[in-house]
Amino acid sequence: MEIYAVGDRVTHDRFGLGRVIGIEPAAVLVDFGHERARVTSPFTRLSKL
Repeated sequence: MEIYAVGDRVTHDRFGLGRVIGIEPAAVLVDFGHERARVTSPFTRLSKL
């Protein structure tokens, strides 16, 4: 499983490019510009750039 930190640039299969703005025990909060999303573990659709 990939480890994410606040400020990491990421890409999501559905939402596109974004930046991590928060970390939770089983989720990351990502700002995709047009919306913000809470992506839950195991982060299969999220990749770090």
